[in-house]
Amino acid sequence: MHRSVLFLAMTCGLLGLAAQPAAGANVKITPLGSHDGEFCNRDRAMIFEDPDGTRVLYDAGQTVMGPNDPRLGKIDVVLLSHVHNDHIGDRHIKTLNAATCAKPDTSEIDTPSSNTEKIVVAKKAKFLVGGEMPIFFGKRILAAGGDASQVQMLRFGADSKIGGVTFWSVPAAHSNGLDPHFLTGQIAKDLQDNGLTAYIGPPNGYVLRFSNGLTVYLSGDTGVISEQASVVRDELHAKLAVMNIGGGATTGPEEAAYVINDLVTPNGVIASHANEAATQDGKILPNSKTAAFKAATHVPVYLSLSGRTMEFDTEGRCAAGC
Repeated sequence: MHRSVLFLAMTCGLLGLAAQPAAGANVKITPLGSHDGEFCNRDRAMIFEDPDGTRVLYDAGQTVMGPNDPRLGKIDVVLLSHVHNDHIGDRHIKTLNAATCAKPDTSEIDTPSSNTEKIVVAKKAKFLVGGEMPIFFGKRILAAGGDASQVQMLRFGADSKIGGVTFWSVPAAHSNGLDPHFLTGQIAKDLQDNGLTAYIGPPNGYVLRFSNGLTVYLSGDTGVISEQASVVRDELHAKLAVMNIGGGATTGPEEAAYVINDLVTPNGVIASHANEAATQDGKILPNSKTAAFKAATHVPVYLSLSGRTMEFDTEGRCAAGC
């Protein structure tokens, strides 16, 4: 082979290798809560960053300070598990660390839009949702100044790949009724007068597979379901989980521990949706639901400390920041 041709081939090969995520590169996960360094009552939101730079926002809720929150940066994909106020964001915090961890100041009103929709439009992000939500949000995102094509349907059994991340929608045992405050006109009044919500299909969780091979289960709001074993563990082989532990409307600490220990069986779990002030100075408060969950769980439990970035390897083991 002529030397110049050989040099060109080698150069192209090296450039191709450089474009791929480095072997052993980690996935970065950053909770976005109401109080720096704490795990608080309304905290739901997290950013996942693939080694290739793809950034995914999960359940923005009430603790992301709208689309101009400086913690967001570039967002490529937005995920929404269901449309309850604390996940879609009927309101949001104006500033960090306002009021208390137990009862943060969420006085910025977003309805009849939502915190999530405003972020999708401003960031020009893809918006993955299941059930009947794609039809509903397609119209709303367009009306808000975005493009209806940003909304992409992801129902059970299918997958979608954006950047280096593959997404699956998985079942969740919960409900998915939209508060009438997100609507306008006569339909909003009729629903409110009759104590009804607008049901837009089943809720869901997600499974994400990143370019380094790490597979993560995002539970959404759910109870104990068989698919946590048959789909999340046996089919998709999740190595890390983000699990709701708040109780009442979802799994509590003991039930969530059962899901992790006996059904999903990952190598680690990030506690989420505790519905309490779970920490003080970044340490778990005794007699909290979070403390009970950690005590009952057989794998490492990581706290959703706001603003603290954790890094995970392909096997779901923490490599930094935990």
